[in-house]
Amino acid sequence: MTEPGGLTTEDGSARAANIFDVARLAGVSHQTVSRVINDLPNVRPATRARVEHAIAQLRYSPSPAARALVTRRTRTIGLVTPGALDFGPTSIAMHFNFAARAARYNVDSVSGLDTDPAAVRGVIEGLLRQRVDAIVLVVVDVGVLEIVRGLDLSVPVVAAAATSRRSPLIVSIDQYRGARSAVRHLAELGHTRILHIAGPARAADALERVRGWRDELAAHRLEAVEPTIGDWSAASGHRIGQTLDVEPGSAVFVANDHMAIGVLSALRERGLRVPEDVSVVGFDDVPEAGYLYPALTTVRQDFDTLGELIMQKVLIAVEEPDSVTEDTPIPTHLIVRQSTSAPLH
Repeated sequence: MTEPGGLTTEDGSARAANIFDVARLAGVSHQTVSRVINDLPNVRPATRARVEHAIAQLRYSPSPAARALVTRRTRTIGLVTPGALDFGPTSIAMHFNFAARAARYNVDSVSGLDTDPAAVRGVIEGLLRQRVDAIVLVVVDVGVLEIVRGLDLSVPVVAAAATSRRSPLIVSIDQYRGARSAVRHLAELGHTRILHIAGPARAADALERVRGWRDELAAHRLEAVEPTIGDWSAASGHRIGQTLDVEPGSAVFVANDHMAIGVLSALRERGLRVPEDVSVVGFDDVPEAGYLYPALTTVRQDFDTLGELIMQKVLIAVEEPDSVTEDTPIPTHLIVRQSTSAPLH
């Protein structure tokens, strides 16, 4: 005898419908089904009706564990961010707050997370005492991600983290391919010496960008000079730019726009023209990037989509913890402006 909805497993045994069955039948994403189940806004009436019809046809209901959790919900999510006010983490936190508000959730934010295991546990335990439904981590240090992987918690933990290791509860923007696109642009312009100014050595984003830089250089059979390490600030970019071993025809891929701003200033002080003598590419597309002189070629990150994806992941993890699946990292976009050109020498 089959379960309601007539669904069976590969061996022919009956099974209950899950949220992905509903999504397939209705022809929508599982995130849309979640929004309908939770009566959230921004779902077209026709789509909502199609999902509701699929739910009725399959006689779908959330798992017993998820239903039990729903009765205890506070509609509050704990958000843990690093203490530094860097553009990337700040933008992720802002857009996640927007997405949570649209889903009618409150956010309790805690900043200043470091890599001490006891401190990480203390921050998370403090949020659990507030009876949050889930915890979201904006991870900038690889050590924090390893600590969290080892914690056994009573609520879902979703991490925004750049890593080559996939996990159902990790969402990210594709730093690796973003870096490759920046280096590819410079190589296709004809640059054969492409230096890299990297972010902090333990920064997850920086490590993925270094990996992309190396692999793209290898794809073009270009030499990789060991990258110089900065700290994300314009001051560090300026300091490195003052002594950077560039020559006419060189190019520099800088791991973020703020350091690139410092590099542009330092090169100008050295009498080197951008892009005539040296091409420069940044990463992030900060609001000021298009108004620099010259306007900065950079890699744009879609923080808006990332914030929405984190919230969707939270909803699925709360309602259907066994149905959480891995997501493909969100793509970046190369924004070509006036700081890059073919070498003149």
